[in-house]
Formats: sequence, C-alpha cells, structure tokens
Amino acid sequence: MFDGFQRASHLRDGVQVQYLHARSGKQAVLFLHGFPQTHAMWAKIAPQFTGDYDVICPDLRGYGASDKPRDVAHYSFTEMARDHITLMQSLGYDRYHVVGHDRGARVAHRLALLVPDAVASVTLMDIVPTHLLLETLSKEVAQAYYHWFFLAQPEPVPENMIAADPIAYFNSCLMGWGQAGDAGFDPQQLAAYRAAWQDRDTIRGMCNDYRAALAYDFEDDAADLGRRLNMPACIMWGRDGIMGQRFDVPATWADRFANITPVDLPGGHFFPDHVPDMVAQNLRDFLRA
Repeated sequence: MFDGFQRASHLRDGVQVQYLHARSGKQAVLFLHGFPQTHAMWAKIAPQFTGDYDVICPDLRGYGASDKPRDVAHYSFTEMARDHITLMQSLGYDRYHVVGHDRGARVAHRLALLVPDAVASVTLMDIVPTHLLLETLSKEVAQAYYHWFFLAQPEPVPENMIAADPIAYFNSCLMGWGQAGDAGFDPQQLAAYRAAWQDRDTIRGMCNDYRAALAYDFEDDAADLGRRLNMPACIMWGRDGIMGQRFDVPATWADRFANITPVDLPGGHFFPDHVPDMVAQNLRDFLRA
C-alpha cells in the first residue's frame, strides 16, 4: 500500500514507535492516524505527497505495530507528541508540517503547543478541542461519542467486553461515525485495521488512550487555555459527521489558532478513508499556500 516507503522504528524512553518513511530531500509532512486505525489510514493520501515532500507515517503508541506500555500516564497526548517530536529530530527535521485525524489530530495539537517553532503548519481533521468537548458535553455528543467513557472504564472491563468480538465492536465505530458501510473503506486498509484489532495489547492500548484523556489531557489542555498559536492551521471536518452537526468546528479553534483555513468535506468522521483524493487535494493546496 505504501510503495517506495521504508519501514523503521524509533525508541524513546523504552517505547518503540514503528513508522514508514519516504524521502525526497524536501520539507517533511508527519501524518498521525486516529482511533481505531493505524498508519494504514493514510495509504491513499500520503503517497500523493512523496516527491514533493518527505513523508512520515507512524503508528501511535498503543496502536498498530508500535509498543503498548501498561501505564495510563504513558498515553497522554503529551507523551505521544514527544514520541514524534524526538522522531522528527532523529530524522534531521528542524521544521515540518503535521497532519492528524481524530486522536492523531489531538496529538498534533499538543505537539504544536510543545514545539511551535518546529511546526510549519498543522492540519486537524474532524475534532474540536479536547477541553471544550469534555467541558461543554451535551447529551447528543455524549450519546454519539459514548466510547470516550466506555473505553476509559477501569481495566479489564472494556478490554474483556471488546475482546469477545473485536471485529464487531470496532466495526461499529467505523461504520457508526463514518456514515458509510464496508463499501466506504478500501479492503486492504480495512484488513490492516482488523488485523490490529485482534491483538489484546492493542485493545488495552486504545483503552488507555481514552483513560489518559480524562486523567491527564483535560488538565493539560486546561493549563493551556488562552494560548493562541500563530502557525497556519487547516481545520477539516466531515459535514455529515457528529462534530460537523453539533459544532461550528473552525470557530471552536479560533481562540487557539490565529491563522485558520477551514475546509468542510463530504461524509462523516472517516472522510480520509472515503474521499482520500479530495482530502489530498485540499491538503496540497493548503501546504502550497
């Protein structure tokens, strides 16, 4: 799926992050996937940028082929962001673009807060700020995004329930938020997601990601309220998804970024899977601008 990419790993504080890398000798773009996926979600998008950019596609810790540490504290967006900050430093990039979807977008936002001078631009796909979502939670969003609170329950309750039929559970996430059935997903990409879901440690890692959101990320974001970043920010969202229906998505970021390019796209939460060429074209236009 990623012709011309090399597979490698990066070790930070005992946690190994697996990634794919395609070099062109030019400015770099870091692509960060979300829940419940892996780097495979970028298979139709990232290769369109090789030749014009160096492209890096990791698996977040807890996901895919990357390590799955046990401690919930290891899954804060701060820890995940530091994985990729040190990864990009190790590859020799002092400045780069960051693109994230879902959990990867939350990591991208935290990365931009930690090292704003290193981030040439940031693209956040189909999220509103973590602190805002939790602080102003409505019953409609809570019902649609119930998984935030189910997955955050103490181990091993959600792990045991999901492990009984992981394909059925994670399929319900993909199809429920995506506003599309299996036909909306590339078979190879879907097979890669499903292979990852079979691993009990991956299930635990994804649960710990959501446990950390309540235990650490809300407070981390509260401490940064009022910080407004100056790098160009592209805010993309699916106009038929929960975020698009319940929020003015770019407006939720207006006090966090001074320079926003809003892009609404057809479909639900998983529009990168469903309309990858449209996503790539809008992203390319943003990066060139």
